[in-house]
Amino acid sequence: MQEQYNPQQIETALQQQWEQSNAFKVTEDNSKEKFYCLSMFPYPSGRLHMGHVRNYTIGDVVSRFQRMQGKNVLQPMGWDAFGLPAENAAINHKTAPAKWTYENIDYMKNQLKRLGFGYDWSREVATCKPEYYRWEQWFFTKLYEKGLVYKKMATVNWDPVDQCVLANEQVIDGRGWRSGALVEQRELAQWFIKITAYAEELLADLDQLDGWPEQVKTMQKNWIGRSEGVEIRFDVANSEQCLSVYTTRPDTLYGVTYVAVAAQHPLAQQAAVNNAELAAFIEDCKGGKMAEAELATMEKKGCATGLFAVHPLTGEQVPVWVANFVLMDYGSGAVMAVPGHDQRDYEFATKYQLPIKQVITAADGSAVTLEQAAYTDKGILVNSGDFNGLDFDAAFNAIADKLAGMGRGEVKVNYRLRDWGVSRQRYWGAPIPMLNLADGSQVPVPEEQLPVRLPEDVVMDGVISPIKADPNWAKTTYNGAEAFHETDTFDTFMESSWYYARYCSPDYDKAMLDPAKANYWLPVDQYIGGIEHAILHLLYSRFFHKLLRDVGLVQSDEPFKRLLCQGMVLAETFYRDTENGGKVWFSPADVTVQRDDKGRIISALLNSDGQPVQSAGMSKMSKSKNNGIDPQKVIDQYGADTVRLFMMFTAPPEQTLEWSDSAVEGAHRFIKRIYTLVSDFAASGPVGQLDLAALNNEQKTLRRELHKTIAKVSDDIGRRYTFNTAIAAIMELSNKLQKASLATELDRAVMQEAILALLQMLNPITPHVAQYLWAQLGQQHSIEQTPWPQADAAAMVEDEKLVVVQVNGKVRGKVTVAADATEDSVLAAAKTDENVSRHLEGVNIRKVIYVPGKLLNLVVG
Repeated sequence: MQEQYNPQQIETALQQQWEQSNAFKVTEDNSKEKFYCLSMFPYPSGRLHMGHVRNYTIGDVVSRFQRMQGKNVLQPMGWDAFGLPAENAAINHKTAPAKWTYENIDYMKNQLKRLGFGYDWSREVATCKPEYYRWEQWFFTKLYEKGLVYKKMATVNWDPVDQCVLANEQVIDGRGWRSGALVEQRELAQWFIKITAYAEELLADLDQLDGWPEQVKTMQKNWIGRSEGVEIRFDVANSEQCLSVYTTRPDTLYGVTYVAVAAQHPLAQQAAVNNAELAAFIEDCKGGKMAEAELATMEKKGCATGLFAVHPLTGEQVPVWVANFVLMDYGSGAVMAVPGHDQRDYEFATKYQLPIKQVITAADGSAVTLEQAAYTDKGILVNSGDFNGLDFDAAFNAIADKLAGMGRGEVKVNYRLRDWGVSRQRYWGAPIPMLNLADGSQVPVPEEQLPVRLPEDVVMDGVISPIKADPNWAKTTYNGAEAFHETDTFDTFMESSWYYARYCSPDYDKAMLDPAKANYWLPVDQYIGGIEHAILHLLYSRFFHKLLRDVGLVQSDEPFKRLLCQGMVLAETFYRDTENGGKVWFSPADVTVQRDDKGRIISALLNSDGQPVQSAGMSKMSKSKNNGIDPQKVIDQYGADTVRLFMMFTAPPEQTLEWSDSAVEGAHRFIKRIYTLVSDFAASGPVGQLDLAALNNEQKTLRRELHKTIAKVSDDIGRRYTFNTAIAAIMELSNKLQKASLATELDRAVMQEAILALLQMLNPITPHVAQYLWAQLGQQHSIEQTPWPQADAAAMVEDEKLVVVQVNGKVRGKVTVAADATEDSVLAAAKTDENVSRHLEGVNIRKVIYVPGKLLNLVVG
């Protein structure tokens, strides 16, 4: 056995052993309870960051713990390998996205192995491989056949320089994030999947997800956005046309003073034909915002169409305006504007001097004024004809009934959720498996021609997708006639929406999934990932799972039973101001810091020049602030077990974790203490049998502490997921073991029981050193194959209690008594304590307060 702890040597040897023996490879086994633990797979960006390390350490701890519970544990890993970053990197590095991606996968896979994660690498998937996206394409064609896929014109952000569509987050101050060109709003034909057909089920089934954080479920509920309202039809004056609007506030109908439509609305387009001012405004709207959050805060602009809508109840004519805050893709592209009771409508009406009517007053009779803002609370109707005096609920029903009777409206359930647009005009993605025919129609690529392969040996020019630039790539035939492959590629959320299921049968080539294997492993028992994926990825995955169910591939309703959203990893940030008002950020590794006794920074000097830098406090690790810590460097210095222990101990998993060099060093010191404790014990020779009947009080006390720790750690890891408190309990036990007597053979037998259990409890967290020390103690089987230690209820029963004795509320002594001692016997024992008896001299005991097994308080006077 090595005298000094050498993590690199220990870890490398064990990792090679695990790989050679396929230690974590699993197959379906109906004789065992299964446990599927999954961490969100990474984008192969080139290097792991500390957020990855934290996510995957949590997953590995859970997996190893469940394996020691005797379960059949699946923990796979793969690569979310398509996407825009690969294209940009390929342009910058003058290479092809495929080459860049595969090189990164190789490097990051090695990093994951260096951390000792127990993955079943035989199930590895990379979403950019045709063997993977073939089945995604097949599934899309099946959805098309079921009527769940369609193509329509949609408004998109168009970068005229890069000749591509941008996501909302790629538009910065109205310009393309990369080109800097002014972004236009364009109508392009896009492919959609009807997620709205499952809106009600996606909402209702959230109630099944007891193991999900309430915050995430609330976010999904808000995103789906179910509402009950009334669809109302307004005639257009002097026209055969009508406008349809949806409102959740029909109680405010009498307050409508104008109707606002989107720039792309047919009425707006029609009115602009002979209205140059309106045409110019519509053209200007092409450079506007598309994100709802931005629409809410931007300046409200509009232009009158010259058209008028007829109020369905009063017959009054109200003007129709084109407004920049109305989107064609939301609802009908038209809204009834009630400036008296909607703040957005109020701001618009105030700007353009449109009427503002009050039709709601406060239910409590308090005064309502519309001089500064709209009154948006629900209340009692006024100035509303026959409906005056009704509250919201009564007015909703009465007005809805009135409109329905007139053929002017109907009650409807609406959703904020919109159908999923899956078209991307980028290259590095799975080709959409549709053919464009000469007559303008589309048909799915025949199944026998799948996959539609993406060419990997391409040259990126940063302007146009290689498959769009190459006219020959799209050419094909269909039923003997000329046809063209779709040159759009899938949104990368498509790949990440079903990867968890493909892990169950990654090599299956007869179908998307092997149903027998999929239904053995699914649903995932524990899913782990960042809160930033709470809406889109998780919602799309839930949607895909229901689609998989409805084509008979899986039997469950939901993909993930339990969800844990780990917190971010933070690190110190340091900078210097530049002459032009910017900041230059420096890596914490390049700064020497001095702190006061409370840990506050009193000095920070850049190592390269010895000059001061400013601290900006803790911030999420990021490239922009240059405060990322390279996991590889920390592994090289301290070993993977230290990194894992730090990650699990420093903060609860769902909270942010602050990187601390001193805390990392502390974790390393703890492992070294365990190493010394066990190696010294192993060197002392063989140990005899543990005779429970012969234990003295000190030995019983140590065993009691051991089994109380086992009970706590088992609960903290297995149920509560409070890994930090589990580690704290292990540390407390190790401190007691270091002080324990080894004078007799029975002492050593108790110590061996405790050390073996200690290593088993550490194994999920620090598996390398735990396995190494386990072997040094002469244990023949791998620690991974041993069952988790069980708390001995009998050992935790206390024969004696330490009772604190107070006199008039002040501690005067402590006495050890039998666990079932009566109050009288405890009082008698207390009186024998020299210090207690001294404080009882010459006084009368007026009252005795006894808390069994804990406290005796004597009130004297």
